[in-house]
Amino acid sequence: MNANKSGSARTLKSDLKRVDAHKTKAGEYTELPELTDAMLERGTVKRAGRPVATNPRRQVTIRLPEDVLAAWKATGPGWQTRMAELLSKRAL
Repeated sequence: MNANKSGSARTLKSDLKRVDAHKTKAGEYTELPELTDAMLERGTVKRAGRPVATNPRRQVTIRLPEDVLAAWKATGPGWQTRMAELLSKRAL
C-alpha cells in the first residue's frame, strides 16, 4: 500500500437512505427525451482504468534476507520499482 494513501474504506458521501426512500413520481422525468436508435449509434464505449501495459508485471514470491529487504525499504517509497529496474538491467 502506498504510504500516502489511507487504508480505510472509501465512502460515497451520499445519503443512501434518503435516496432509497425516494419514490419516483409520474412527472419527474418528462423533460428527458426518448432514446432513439440514432442516439445509440452515436454512442461510444470508453474503457476505464489504466491502459494495458506492454510489459505487464507478474506477482512472484521470493525469499530475501531481512537485512537486504530492510535496506531496500529504507530507500523510501518506490523501492519495489527501483528493485525491478535493477533486476531488469542485470537480466541475462
